[in-house]
Amino acid sequence: MSSECRWGQGAGSRERSVPQPEFRLSDEQLERNFADIAPPLTTDAALLEANQCLFCHDAPCTIACPTHIDVPAFIKKIATGNLRGSARVILEVNPFGHSCARACPVEVLCEGACVLNDRDEQPIKIALLQRHATDYVLEHKVKLFKAGKPTGKRVAIVGAGPAGLSCARNLRIMGHAVTVFESRSQPGGLNTYGIAEYKLKADVALAEVQDILDLGVELKTGVTIESIDQLLTQYDAVFVGVGLGNTKKLGIPGEDLPGVLDAITFIEHLKTHPYRETDVGRHVVVIGAGNTAIDAVTQAKRLGAAAATIVYRRSEADMPCYHYEYELAKRDGCGFRFQAAPQRIISNGSGGVSGLEVRTDGGSETIPCDMVIVAIGQGPREALKIPEHPKVFVGGDCANGGAEIVNAAADGVAAAKRIHEMLTGGDANG
Repeated sequence: MSSECRWGQGAGSRERSVPQPEFRLSDEQLERNFADIAPPLTTDAALLEANQCLFCHDAPCTIACPTHIDVPAFIKKIATGNLRGSARVILEVNPFGHSCARACPVEVLCEGACVLNDRDEQPIKIALLQRHATDYVLEHKVKLFKAGKPTGKRVAIVGAGPAGLSCARNLRIMGHAVTVFESRSQPGGLNTYGIAEYKLKADVALAEVQDILDLGVELKTGVTIESIDQLLTQYDAVFVGVGLGNTKKLGIPGEDLPGVLDAITFIEHLKTHPYRETDVGRHVVVIGAGNTAIDAVTQAKRLGAAAATIVYRRSEADMPCYHYEYELAKRDGCGFRFQAAPQRIISNGSGGVSGLEVRTDGGSETIPCDMVIVAIGQGPREALKIPEHPKVFVGGDCANGGAEIVNAAADGVAAAKRIHEMLTGGDANG
């Protein structure tokens, strides 16, 4: 058996090898480490929590949500035992309400806006209540929406992530025929491939997608669209939601060494393989301090790394990750090195990594490590040229530079409305 596991770097480029650790956690321990970070509420707990809500008239929580879910309305329905009605309130405006309930940064959105914070009280557990309602309809296969009367119009959607599929769902409800083109083998985008495993598992993401496809959305996977202009000759409108491209390069010596990989590749491998098949070093360094960097460092630690450390060239106050993500990584035992600018990755002389040389206020220093994960952001997708055309609409990360699931969903919903108005001559109601 080989002592190394070969991973693809990015989308179809050269291979990298990552050394296997000497010590591996048991399958049982790995399952515990990657269990839901916020377990679901019981029925009694959900009822108790729902009845704590003040049901504000001008609810700040609703305003704070990019999709403007009527939070008091869906919570009130939970309080009366109407989970179907609650889920409908959520999913009517946010087609990805299931995954948002698990992975949305609610601490800086709806829960952060809860008026109970002003009383120095704990905010309502909006995310867990949202999960309680949406899990109910997903698990019981309750169909809340149906396709509208056919309009005879055809729309192409490039990219089966939250933006593209949100657009697709609403267009189907409006009666338009929709074909979604996805270059990967599975739909869902980052929900399937890139969200931390302890937040959102791929099977939940795919079940959520299937609920949308069941409306009659045609999905073509393994198809890379090379020309939007060609699609315009076959469809009445095109929506592009292709996400971002590959991780940016560090531009330092040694970044092509075996044992160096990008965070997107690392997380994708973890989410698409049994946990034990994702190799992790004993001493892992993650370069970057955004939310993806936190996802990478915490998951490296949960896979069994003895040490997993964030290395960031700026100060603690400059970290772009959310505060609660930073606190999570600290609770997981991850380390942090601030004001440490990477200069070069050092080879161990036998096909691996031995350290990361950084520049600090005190001079040059080498941080010992046997694996380096790069998480300094993704660049745009440059292969696909998006023309300026009245029938072409864009949304999601490829338009906003990278945001949350809820932002992508909001973009898709808004685009569907604009496309529908264009196709029906400005009649928003069809």
